[in-house]
Amino acid sequence: MEHPLTVGTDGSDAAFRSLDWAVDEAVRHALPLRIVHASRWERYEGTSSAPAPERPVEQVLAENIVASAADHARHRHADLRVSAEVLADDAVTVLLNEGLHASALVLGSRGRGEITGLLLGSVTLTVAARARCPVIVVRGDPAGLAGTHDRVLLGIADPAGEMAAVRFAFREAEARGCTLEAVCAWRRPAPGTAADAPQPAAEPHRSDEEQATALLDDALAEAAGAHPAVRVERAVVEGPAHKVLVHRAAAADLLVVGAQRRHGHFGLQPGRVAHTALCHAACPVAVVPPTA
Repeated sequence: MEHPLTVGTDGSDAAFRSLDWAVDEAVRHALPLRIVHASRWERYEGTSSAPAPERPVEQVLAENIVASAADHARHRHADLRVSAEVLADDAVTVLLNEGLHASALVLGSRGRGEITGLLLGSVTLTVAARARCPVIVVRGDPAGLAGTHDRVLLGIADPAGEMAAVRFAFREAEARGCTLEAVCAWRRPAPGTAADAPQPAAEPHRSDEEQATALLDDALAEAAGAHPAVRVERAVVEGPAHKVLVHRAAAADLLVVGAQRRHGHFGLQPGRVAHTALCHAACPVAVVPPTA
């Protein structure tokens, strides 16, 4: 069964930017586009026994949001298969449910009510942490949003849990006909630590940089064989992974990272690398869970 590319909308400027990006992505992969808007007015409307002479304002607003989004998508690409629906629940629940039968979820970096330029939207962050499918957060500068760099950036830290992200990145690079840059960051041990101590001559020891190179090669081997047309550039870089990837994202059209989820004070959260990328990358960010 063909799973649609699903985009959430709330009528905000960020939502229309993510809609434009989602239209181009759906066309690129020959997928139908599904537009959803979460609205809870039905819950409260259903509790009232008084007759309603006209439709509630909330209903009209919700229907106008999805209708405008669908018209906008069709105007951007006339041949795109588009469906749109208002769903009666909170935004997080709607999007997580949609993610169970979507090829990916596309979201804006923030919606209505967020402090522009300061905070990552709470809905976006929660969905990125919990979704069962890839979540693509549309953010960044004009060059990154327009896809002018001809480069997909992939961050690798734990191949065992990131094979879904690797495969996703290869498919994106192949569909775009662009270069895939795969990056593995490594850290030099602090002076005086056990890891920094000289190794006995009888026990051959690979440096941290050599281990990172081997890790990167192992992570890419299977997907590279399945996508021989994709040009791959490998980079092993010393430094914190979250800083390395955000820096290199300035020259990318899409950054792909594994979810590497963790439990924190506020429940399930994306790992540090994904969280930093979602807040600071200069291009759209795809967070891919192991189960994708």
